[in-house]
Amino acid sequence: MGDKGFSVLRPVFCFASFFVTLHFVNGDLSYSVPEEMKRESVIGNIAKDLGLDRRAFSSRQARLDFDGTRKRYCEINLNTGDLITSERMDRESLCGKKPSCVLKVDLVLENPLELHRVSLHLQDVNDNSPQFKDHLIEMEISELAEKGSRFPIEEAHDADIAQNAVQRYSLQKNDHFILSIDSKKADLVLENKLDREKQKEINLLLTALDGGSPQRSGTVVIHVTVLDANDNAPVFSQAVYKASLPENSPPDTIVINVSATDADEGVNGDVTYDFGHVSANDVNVFSIDPKTGQITVTGVIDFEESSSFEMRVQAKDGLGLTSYSKVIIDVTDMNDNAPVIYLKSLTNHIPENVSPGTEVGIINVQDRDSDTNGQVRCSIQQGVPFKLVPSIKNYYSLVTTGQLDRELVSDYNITITATDEGSPPLSSSKTVQLSVADINDNPPVFEEQSYSAYVTENNKPGSTLCSVTARDPDWRQNGTVIYSLLAGEVNGAPVSSYLSVNGDTGVIHAVRSFDYEQFRSFKVHVMARDNGSPPLSSNVTVSVFISDVNDNSPQILYPAPEGNSFMTELVPKAAHGGSLVSKVIAVDADSGQNAWLSYHIVKSTDPGLFTIGLHSGEIRTQRDISESDSMKQNLIVSVKDNGQPSLSATCSMYLLISDNLAEVPELKDISYDEKNSKLTSYLIIALVSVSTFFLTFIIIILGVRFCHRRKPRLLFDGAVAIPSAYLPPNYADVDGTGTLRSAYNYDAYLTTGSRTSDFKFVSSYNDNTLPADQTLRKSPTDFADLFGQPDESPEVGHILDKENLPFRVFFLEDTMEHRGKLLMSFVGFVFFVHITAADLSYSASEEMRPGSIVGNIAKDLGLEAGKLFTRKARIDTEESYQHYCDIDLKTGNFVIRERIDREELCGEKVSCMLKFELVLESPLELHRISLLIQDVNDNSPAFPKDTIKLEIRESAVKGARYRVNEAHDADIGQNTVKQYSLQQNEHFVLSVRDDTDGSKNVELVLNKELDREKEHDLNLVIIAVDGGNPQRSGTTNIIVTVLDANDNAPVFDQALYKASLPEDSALDTVVVIVSATDADEGINGEVTYDFSRISDRAKKVFSLDSKTGEIKVIGPLDFESNSKYEMRIDAKDGYGLSSDSKVMIDITDVNDNAPVIYMKSLMNPVSENVSPGTEVGIINVQDRDSESNGQVRCSIQQNVPFKLVPSIKNYYSLVTTGQLDRELVSDYNITITATDEGSPPLSSSKTVQLSVADINDNPPVFEEQSYSAYVTENNKPGSTLCSVTARDPDWRQNGTVIYSLLAGEVNGAPVSSYLSVNGDTGVIHAVRSFDYEQFRSFKVHVMARDNGSPPLSSNVTVSVFISDVNDNSPQILYPAPEGNSFMTELVPKAAHGGSLVSKVIAVDADSGQNAWLSYQIVKSTDPGLFTIGVHSGEIRTQRDISESDSMKQNLIVSVKDNGQPSLSATCSMYLLISDNLAEVPELKDISYDEKNSKLTSYLIIALVSVSTFFLTFIIIILGVRFCRRRKPRLLFDGAVAIPSAYLPPNYADVDGTGTLRSAYNYDAYLTTGSRTSDFKFVSSYNDNTLPADQTLRKSPSDFAEAFQDSLEPLENHGQCGCPGGTRNN
Repeated sequence: MGDKGFSVLRPVFCFASFFVTLHFVNGDLSYSVPEEMKRESVIGNIAKDLGLDRRAFSSRQARLDFDGTRKRYCEINLNTGDLITSERMDRESLCGKKPSCVLKVDLVLENPLELHRVSLHLQDVNDNSPQFKDHLIEMEISELAEKGSRFPIEEAHDADIAQNAVQRYSLQKNDHFILSIDSKKADLVLENKLDREKQKEINLLLTALDGGSPQRSGTVVIHVTVLDANDNAPVFSQAVYKASLPENSPPDTIVINVSATDADEGVNGDVTYDFGHVSANDVNVFSIDPKTGQITVTGVIDFEESSSFEMRVQAKDGLGLTSYSKVIIDVTDMNDNAPVIYLKSLTNHIPENVSPGTEVGIINVQDRDSDTNGQVRCSIQQGVPFKLVPSIKNYYSLVTTGQLDRELVSDYNITITATDEGSPPLSSSKTVQLSVADINDNPPVFEEQSYSAYVTENNKPGSTLCSVTARDPDWRQNGTVIYSLLAGEVNGAPVSSYLSVNGDTGVIHAVRSFDYEQFRSFKVHVMARDNGSPPLSSNVTVSVFISDVNDNSPQILYPAPEGNSFMTELVPKAAHGGSLVSKVIAVDADSGQNAWLSYHIVKSTDPGLFTIGLHSGEIRTQRDISESDSMKQNLIVSVKDNGQPSLSATCSMYLLISDNLAEVPELKDISYDEKNSKLTSYLIIALVSVSTFFLTFIIIILGVRFCHRRKPRLLFDGAVAIPSAYLPPNYADVDGTGTLRSAYNYDAYLTTGSRTSDFKFVSSYNDNTLPADQTLRKSPTDFADLFGQPDESPEVGHILDKENLPFRVFFLEDTMEHRGKLLMSFVGFVFFVHITAADLSYSASEEMRPGSIVGNIAKDLGLEAGKLFTRKARIDTEESYQHYCDIDLKTGNFVIRERIDREELCGEKVSCMLKFELVLESPLELHRISLLIQDVNDNSPAFPKDTIKLEIRESAVKGARYRVNEAHDADIGQNTVKQYSLQQNEHFVLSVRDDTDGSKNVELVLNKELDREKEHDLNLVIIAVDGGNPQRSGTTNIIVTVLDANDNAPVFDQALYKASLPEDSALDTVVVIVSATDADEGINGEVTYDFSRISDRAKKVFSLDSKTGEIKVIGPLDFESNSKYEMRIDAKDGYGLSSDSKVMIDITDVNDNAPVIYMKSLMNPVSENVSPGTEVGIINVQDRDSESNGQVRCSIQQNVPFKLVPSIKNYYSLVTTGQLDRELVSDYNITITATDEGSPPLSSSKTVQLSVADINDNPPVFEEQSYSAYVTENNKPGSTLCSVTARDPDWRQNGTVIYSLLAGEVNGAPVSSYLSVNGDTGVIHAVRSFDYEQFRSFKVHVMARDNGSPPLSSNVTVSVFISDVNDNSPQILYPAPEGNSFMTELVPKAAHGGSLVSKVIAVDADSGQNAWLSYQIVKSTDPGLFTIGVHSGEIRTQRDISESDSMKQNLIVSVKDNGQPSLSATCSMYLLISDNLAEVPELKDISYDEKNSKLTSYLIIALVSVSTFFLTFIIIILGVRFCRRRKPRLLFDGAVAIPSAYLPPNYADVDGTGTLRSAYNYDAYLTTGSRTSDFKFVSSYNDNTLPADQTLRKSPSDFAEAFQDSLEPLENHGQCGCPGGTRNN
């Protein structure tokens, strides 16, 4: 049981020398193993050591289990039972500096479960060399260090432990240092004093050795730098530095480099640069690099602000010794200022009638650059009526060059451009906005010469017709337009009763509702007037056109709706197809397409016998007349117009198919009685009436014709006057209102080419109104030309002369006279410029009070003070100080306006001059004024700093000199600094020397050596005094700090620091504070802290504040990873002296690790037939915490048939507690919870999912015990009847259900010929179509079987019920449909109401409500005579039989069933009301009386003759009228003829069709006032057609008037022409 040495560095691993000792501790195994063993090295044979059969390792699933997430460093060879290495084991990475390093492994065996603990003790080998923290140690030691001074060195670190760690140190031999070792702590001891002049640097080699075998070592180089004493001040290379710099140099531009050197080294020789005395403005312009002395540009350099800069530069070494030098920077001018344009005077607004050459503004141009860069050229843009006229110096006058017109251009944006002579040239521009003032020289002008408004008739009062717009280019009230209606009449009523106009917007509204049938158009005049003084106006004509809407239905003239049309038309029996039978004549009062009529037969006795012309109304036969056609034919004709929506009218036309009236049955003389007598009387009355109507008609025509010739012809009939007093809501009567003193007179003329009237303006007596046709003129010259030639207007009825329009003539003359006066005044304008060469110079002291008088400018220039105000005298300047001085316009004094500070304006310049300009206008004069600002002693001397701090070593020698910044005084000359003085003290005196540049060099000279132990600090006061009166002074305090020599190293207050820290400490938690003190002061006593030795793991967890010594937590702490940290702290002063101390930190455990559950073994899935107590899994629980925090309790959830049985150590077995059933629960999510004993306790849980394996132990079960299917008869084969569903709770194939039909018969046929079932879904289909009348129901059996082994099955009964549909119509048994029912039933004449006459008998093959029958009489000869029982079919009388009842009664009876939809059958029942058959008329022998028949025939012939003569007379009149003119009469003048072949949409050409012997002739005319065409029927040779020009009339009087016109050719002796004797060509 021992360990032998083992080295990983040996090339061959010798297993013979490997020795492992086995320990049995309470049944556990322990092995000792050297680190760094090779992989697959044998540690020991576990099977042999435990006394186990190695063959059982594989069957019992032997395995190693490591704590936590540690790598698997070992494995078991299941074949041999050896424990072998699987990963390289490094003791230093696993256990660090711990003396004992043990790895614990668990050996787990199953069946039965066994656990064995195996411990591996890792032995250290010398595999790490000692290492220093750094490869090079830098040390700085002053040459003043005393002999025996000790300098600590950071010790070396070796990762190995015990004898293998660092054991000793050795130092390379040298002349100055030896090594001192105390408890493994190494110090360098100064044996001989250092001398920097002999040796500046010393390199030492330090070696650390361990005690291992073989021995290992590590080295470090110590580099010692000998520090120098500060005994030399910096020295500049030049006393004065000069540089030239162009202005606007960009930032970071290098100006110059100043350089100073110091003979000392290190911090004593480090020179830093800074500005000495620099003005406040210069500080923002330049910066100096403190390291290199490079002066760069940081601000804006402007030659115009400052042309040169002068500053002092200070050089200072590390310990405060300083020197000074002067820097002078000259700035060269660049062309960087664009010219600036100032607007000195401006006239705005300019009247548009000013004459050319008028001065409207004065402009001044300035450029701040010098020489050629400041010379400026000024110009103006092209295309504007202005120019620049050069004046005095850089002044220009802006004058007009042409006539202005505000209506063309109301505003001018004049761009003035100024360009200098620099290279490259710069320019700037200024936009001057000039507005032109308006005068009222333009009348309103309408946008259109005339306006047209279209409105449909029947419009609502107040609706908008149109809008007129007039534009007036003048401005504001001169351009404000007001609209009004000019007085006038429309059809005798004032225009205001028809229209109104909105005075502001020009919107025209309708005051009333218009009627197209009354009048179709009219004109009004609208005036637009502006609000100028005097006002101007213009007129425009507005034509209003009224469009037709379809508001009149067609009127049927023939046949007359109220007339009796019985036997009106006879149709010959021999009439062929297409023969003209009759004609429907209709008219429509509307026009255009609203009056286009179309004819349709909507109902007829025989629909296929007659047709009507779509547009002609002619009724024709469609085919030849046959014997079977009914004699009486009734037609209902509809006449529709073409409007939207269309309107219609209907009439009835009665036709008799007969060759003469004698054939009509109603007219036959069966037996002479009173009826025949009445017929004859009726014929006589008809004959007399027709004759009387004929004579009356002729008399009326003659009377109307005679009256018509005595009154003028009206173009528009039926015009209705509207009362003038009517006004719509919210409209006022403007007729006759306003300021007009007289009315407007108009003459109306009708053109021959239009239906509307064109109103022409004749004259107006309104003084301020221009003629309407002159308002489109734009210039007065145009008006002059118009008024000079009034005769050239052919449309004006009277000549316009000056007397009619006196205002316009005088206005134009007055305007011309006014313009002449303006021109004369501008001719007399003299632009006088006085150029002066005499400048004024004044001298004034700075800081004068505002209001102080400098001098009298008016007196000095010889000007009158009273004219300064009128000539707009003012002080102007080129610079930005124009507010400092001003001129008193009352006295002419040049006065101070604001306080003047010479230092602010001119700085240190010797001469400070302000330049002003005195500007006078009318005429323009310019005088230059120079003001010299004199300095006063208003500034005290000031040092750059109120307190100056100097650090001087106590070793400084007597006579050492220390430079002090000189004081600065903003004043100049005698008022600047003259002398310095130092407060009396025992150590320093003051030395003041004048430099070559005029500055003073002020220095402190050490007169007596310093002693820091007696006096640490000295306070001195320096006073600077100027030479002004009264004298001013300034002081500064000098604090001298005496620096100590570095002769003490830092000392820790403890040699060992100990701290305890919980592992859950937060970041930035302070662990411990180390503290070391240094007896020295200043940089020698400033102690900084650092880690001298610390592991890499600790470096990630802890940090050390270099200033305070605070050790804080910066990373996560983990007791389980590392429970203790050890480190060394180094304390070092400013010059390298150091010491160290040890810090030990113990980490205490907290309960921060929750238990972890590992599933070591699991049986999944578990068969559902396993017995209780079966082990299904092994679980291991681990907790990384220690003691009570690592003790764990394990539990399982309730309500699951499982439990945890504790096994070895933290192992548990998961066993079943009851019988499993997969159909109840197929999966178990078992939650295992582990809780530790910590405070507070932590817990974790793990869910184990167990599946239960299925066995086939359940047959399929149907969802219902039996199924019923309902199907209607006549179903389609393949239709679905129902669906059966069976469930099997088993899984997969055990639960898969297959359906099938069991064998059987239905009505002797196999069940498969009726039904089929889908094996997968259980859907049952019908194989054939069922018939309810054959059978009504049947049953089948369906089997459901699973796919298990063996399979299980179950059956179910399915009942199929067939329902009836209504597929059979009722069958009538009596009366038989095929039988002859003539005289089937006789009804006694004495039958009373309710008597049974007959009965209809019917049956239905269907059942249920489909077989319920109902009876109904659908048609009968006398509807009120008979009734039928709804359900019985019995025919009974409703009332008693009367004599007036027809003998023949025909009944049509319908029999319907109650199905959905219902089916029906009909039969005819013939009844004779008679007591015996002898009374039937068809059986009587009738005889006729020839005399009565002849009389009736004569009357008919007479009536036909008179009617024929009447119609012939009308035809003759129409023929004569047609001959009298060759072209049809134009109802509307100016109509345009449309070719007769034109047909509107959807209308057919019927020209020349049918049996008429002549064609219908149509001429179409389009009116100019409408977009639609009015078709006028002119002539027709059809006897039954009225003249077309009468179709628009509404009353018989209108017809009479038209026929009177037709007689006019007879009175004109047969001449054919138009009224008035004018022939139409």
